[in-house]
Amino acid sequence: MSKQKTPAYGGQAVMEGVMFAGKHTYVTAIRRKDDTLDYFEVKKKHRPILGYLKKIPLIRGFVAIIEASGNGVKHLNFSTERYDVAPEDDEKMLEENKPSKLSLILGTAAIGVLSFLFGKFLFTLLPALAAEAFRPIPIFSGHVGQNMIEGFLKLVLLLSYLYFISMTPLIKRVFQYHGAEHKVINAYENKFPLTVENVQAQSRLHYRCGSSFILFTVIIGVFIYLLVPSEPLWLRLVSRLALIPLVLGVSYEVLQATNKLRNIPVLRYLGYPGLWLQLLTTKEPKDDQVEVAIASFNEMLRRDGEYEKEAAETSAKVV
Repeated sequence: MSKQKTPAYGGQAVMEGVMFAGKHTYVTAIRRKDDTLDYFEVKKKHRPILGYLKKIPLIRGFVAIIEASGNGVKHLNFSTERYDVAPEDDEKMLEENKPSKLSLILGTAAIGVLSFLFGKFLFTLLPALAAEAFRPIPIFSGHVGQNMIEGFLKLVLLLSYLYFISMTPLIKRVFQYHGAEHKVINAYENKFPLTVENVQAQSRLHYRCGSSFILFTVIIGVFIYLLVPSEPLWLRLVSRLALIPLVLGVSYEVLQATNKLRNIPVLRYLGYPGLWLQLLTTKEPKDDQVEVAIASFNEMLRRDGEYEKEAAETSAKVV
């Protein structure tokens, strides 16, 4: 008898909460100012064309990122809106359902560099421009040298950015919820009951994390950029932008590969650089934050189960 495979769930930290992606739905749980929990759901829509594209290597990574970014904004906006809403204003807020621009900006800023839509071009072009300043230095004047210094500058920019934003109270709390998200997934995958004690005992790092993906884009980009000219400067910048989908696609495949190899001795170390970066993008959560993450995950599982039951009943009636 074959061993049943544990589903590979993922998630995202939001303002004062966590979103988890299930088989049929996305569910977010947040803790509001009055200490109550509030939930938000977006059912997954069946889009045949996207389903087809997600099966094609290299292309599927770019498609998944775009889809996740678009969906993530909805949950970020919900968390920033609902956290500040008084219980007596719930009905009014639901009727208006108009997200403010300020809350949307704050929500996406909480994720920062993890948001592809709001940072990729900046982190791609600035290092390429800065690398030109090192061209007079003999060791960095050639094609290989320019690519090495560009990759190094990109890494420094990424680490510096993450370090400084993690020092702010707002982002620190988001990163704590990020850690809570990972702990819940690790507890589930290790088949532990989802209690606060069990979840807190888990690692706040995970191989499938988007932080690892971002670091892989830096590393993979160095090798891909070796295949295209680094001068003149205008061609270099254009090629960097044009190659973003390819870099993202290859990095996604590498991320998936390291996750599959994580239980194999020696090969598991391939994913360590991404785990090290998560030391910046996750923080140890408090018990009440873990409670929110557990509630979100359990609600996602419950709703997933209901949809599967409904589908099975509908199928039985048709037969």
